[in-house]
Amino acid sequence: MRAYRAALLRFDDEGRPVYDPDGLLVVGPSPGASGAPGPRSATTTSGVRVVRAAGAWSDLKDRFPGVVVEHLPGRLIAPGFIDLHVHYPQTDVIGSPAEGLLPWLENYTFPHESRFSDAAYAGQVATFFLGELQRHGVTTALTFATSHPGSVDALLGLAQARGLRLIAGKVLQDRHSPDGVRDETEQSLIDTEALIQRWHGQGRLGYAITPRFAPSCSDAQMQGAGELAARYPEVWIQSHVAENRDEIRWVRELYPDARSYLAIYEKFGLLRERAIYAHCIHFDDADRALMQATGAAAAVSPTSNLFLGSGFFDYAAADRQGMRYGLASDVGGGTSFSPFHTMLAAYYVGREGHTKAGLSLAPSHLWWQHTAGAAQALGLSGVVGNLQPGCEADFVVLNPQATPLLARRSAQAGNLEELLFSLIVLGDDRAVQAVHLASGAGLDPAT
Repeated sequence: MRAYRAALLRFDDEGRPVYDPDGLLVVGPSPGASGAPGPRSATTTSGVRVVRAAGAWSDLKDRFPGVVVEHLPGRLIAPGFIDLHVHYPQTDVIGSPAEGLLPWLENYTFPHESRFSDAAYAGQVATFFLGELQRHGVTTALTFATSHPGSVDALLGLAQARGLRLIAGKVLQDRHSPDGVRDETEQSLIDTEALIQRWHGQGRLGYAITPRFAPSCSDAQMQGAGELAARYPEVWIQSHVAENRDEIRWVRELYPDARSYLAIYEKFGLLRERAIYAHCIHFDDADRALMQATGAAAAVSPTSNLFLGSGFFDYAAADRQGMRYGLASDVGGGTSFSPFHTMLAAYYVGREGHTKAGLSLAPSHLWWQHTAGAAQALGLSGVVGNLQPGCEADFVVLNPQATPLLARRSAQAGNLEELLFSLIVLGDDRAVQAVHLASGAGLDPAT
């Protein structure tokens, strides 16, 4: 076992922050681990380190004699961040100018994704992508690959070698897509099932059935995806919905009889627990009620929505109807891998997207959305995204003195909310001093 002494942040079962200004985190092998693969059962994967104890130094210091304690004065230990929606093949289109979502896809995304038919190229991008996740403190991600099965193999193989908890899937898109990324209906479903059998539940890996979005998938492909989801209830589902008004108009033309864009996914059996839908901006109350009733969750992607002018996620309505959600970078429509930048953008969305007075999201709630809240959305509460006993020991060591301005502001923080907000507003990858994975791997971003 190992122990780490510093300020310590975690969350209770209600999503409230639990904070010890002088805390102790003790990690070690899971006592009596069953050996069951994590993603299949949402239990801890055999062989990974878990949190054995977390709390105040004064309460725990005598309970673990002989355990080496690494003292980190002035630092904050927090759960590793979870990115609930990100496209690894879009790493190199981040920051590409466009008039909106559909032109951005046509002019940048699809041409670039066609290059992932080359396994060597996919591996090179995946290596960089995974490094960026870790460098920014992201220890779990739900990730789109491309329509090429080899793009999944490249990403998940490298993630497995790093010990990351990663969920990914081959994109399904058999219509309204250009040559190079358009797949063939029957083969795409055969490939998806083969990838599920090859990767899902291998160590810390999981698979997600991945229709790109309803306009890109024929009814036959959507039907096949729903049948796979029913046959493999332990896997995830990921797609996009109600992101952009032009996209929604297009969907209405394609599905004139559908009650809403979201209802299309329900028709094909693609709304359930472990189903994550990016954006969910242009919803009505019936859509939110459907999300709540089925257990599906929203991946809120504020930097992407602001960049592409898509709109604002309605936090107040989501909370009112008990809809699950968490935060996501949505790179490359999103503009940064940094969870700090994403949380700050979510704060802007709250201020701008509601009443004239705005909704001021608490810093701890923003942080919860990117950790324990995202884990809840994934169906992985108590596994990742938190540092309560029994959770997998993915955590970050943050340095509130990483830059002169951050140091000056954080030194004046009078409570936890002010400290977290100083990091959200002024932090970036320089504030991530170290990243520790439950697999035993770690990363010092300075090296």
